[in-house]
Amino acid sequence: MMQPQGRQAVTVMGATGSIGTSTLDVISRHPERYRVHALTAHRSREALFEQCRLYTPDIAVLATEADAAWLRQRLADAGLATQVRAGTQALIDVARDDEATIVMAAIVGAAGLLPTLAAVEAGKRVLLANKEALVMSGALFMEAVTRSGATLLPIDSEHNAIYQCLPIEHRDGLVRHGVSQLLLTASGGPFRGWSAEQIARVTPEQACAHPNWAMGRKISVDSATLMNKGLELIEACWLFDASPEQIQVVVHPQSVIHSMVAYHDGSVIAQMGNPDMRTPIAYGLAWPERIDAGVKPLDLFAVARLDFDVPDEDTFPCLRLAREAMKAGGTAPAILNAANEVAVEAFLEGRLSFTGIGEVVARVLDRQTVASADTLEGILEANRQARHLAQQLLDVKT
Repeated sequence: MMQPQGRQAVTVMGATGSIGTSTLDVISRHPERYRVHALTAHRSREALFEQCRLYTPDIAVLATEADAAWLRQRLADAGLATQVRAGTQALIDVARDDEATIVMAAIVGAAGLLPTLAAVEAGKRVLLANKEALVMSGALFMEAVTRSGATLLPIDSEHNAIYQCLPIEHRDGLVRHGVSQLLLTASGGPFRGWSAEQIARVTPEQACAHPNWAMGRKISVDSATLMNKGLELIEACWLFDASPEQIQVVVHPQSVIHSMVAYHDGSVIAQMGNPDMRTPIAYGLAWPERIDAGVKPLDLFAVARLDFDVPDEDTFPCLRLAREAMKAGGTAPAILNAANEVAVEAFLEGRLSFTGIGEVVARVLDRQTVASADTLEGILEANRQARHLAQQLLDVKT
């Protein structure tokens, strides 16, 4: 598969977040290969204006018409011709727009499901940084990839690493391709080794201070609870046609080995590099070629050592809850994700303790009936019900 001739048009959904800004950094290093077609953001209108000024996209999308009107005026005052749209339907429309060949799906949380699925159904090259889309609708999502002929490239560093370590053809069961296990690495977050008493007093500021990666607040909290690794385990099952039993989470605090693949002959292939999201982003943009990502070469002498440990699922139960949800199947992963999003938001707002996040997720999973996940409507309804139940539990707590 060769690189298409001429510059490729790229749409970046979630442009003002950490993945979005890193994507634009990589694109800016290769103006002869890429141009920005569309940028989207939720409410970060100031940041989106600056990006429009720098990258002159054809289209910009914000969540509300009020923010869109503000951005239209700012762009008009600056003499820029970018069209500004608003709302969920605008996101879906721009995701499937014929003009763009590449879509970076970096909207955080369940809000990214519909536009990401639209990009897949339109047969785009989809750079998947929104794990929740697969967590919520794995079977439907992968069926859409097959049906449309879309190219799906994982951008989470762990899944991107596994993708690089697997044979190009790896669907229809890992065993058929000589793979015995996927080793999904985790930094362990900022509270690795902390006592239960210390963790009970964790603040949002502490939870958002990840030791290795620069990320948004929600994903930083997920990393601290190990829910992020649980969501990644579910995502890996769908991406690589694996069962939860074929995936081992390995705590690796240096975040230098991004993940590994073990083969039946005893070989273990690892992908390594500095913890910088521009590496998997550049891989996704240029695949099957390689381009400069602006990332410093890995200095093994500076790293000096690589440590590995078993995750503590007693102290960090969210990883176990995610694995159990994947085994339960149906709408259980969507319920897990919805409850977690509500609980994390409450924690960041000071309405819930850090340990309360896992407690709320567990109680929602215990109370809500798991249904089949064979329709998008059913998945969205499970998501709505789980959010409502989680909020009810929070109201009781407060």
